[in-house]
Amino acid sequence: MEEDYESVLFVARDAHVYRIPPRTSTEGYRAANWGDMGAPLWRGRLRVVEKGSGTPTTCAVRLEDADSGELFAVCPYKPTKTNTNGGVEAVLDSSRYFVLTIVDQDSGTRAFLGMGFPERSESFDFNVALQDWSKRQTPPQLASPTTSSDTSTSSKAPKAPSKDFSLKEGEVLSIKFGGLSTKKKATANENGLGLGGGGGFLLPPPPPPPSRR
Repeated sequence: MEEDYESVLFVARDAHVYRIPPRTSTEGYRAANWGDMGAPLWRGRLRVVEKGSGTPTTCAVRLEDADSGELFAVCPYKPTKTNTNGGVEAVLDSSRYFVLTIVDQDSGTRAFLGMGFPERSESFDFNVALQDWSKRQTPPQLASPTTSSDTSTSSKAPKAPSKDFSLKEGEVLSIKFGGLSTKKKATANENGLGLGGGGGFLLPPPPPPPSRR
């Protein structure tokens, strides 16, 4: 059956799992708050598994015993418009650690566990595996702020009257990428204000050279 077909997208032989404190703000998680990183709650194998032979397929992060393969926990990966990280959230202070939304297969109960890799290269490959799966789905999951479907749709849509989206003096632009937030405050020079004395984008012409006698 199609639903029984499994493909392994990524394997890490030594993943570390941590018990983490509750989130105290909307800013995100920090691995520095997890206590002694040398004493994880669990260590074992991590696999990213795709299930199904058509599109869309399902994807899950599985934590398993490195020797026996016994399942420790499952994190379904399912990005949506309201949950763009899909259950795998990067921490703010390290590229090697993530927070997984663990779902009990029988009761559906959710819990949050910290997870980390000994090497940064493993965390990079882990991210790439999840993003590649997202891009292959129909319709594509939210793997990045801009997808190919967004581009094709916008190219076919009728052109609307141009609007001024530049920041006004004092306004703040907030951009979020998977729980990360950056803010940029507009300045007078960024909006072309204060140049030429009239708010335009052109500087006044240079003075004429002195006349020769």
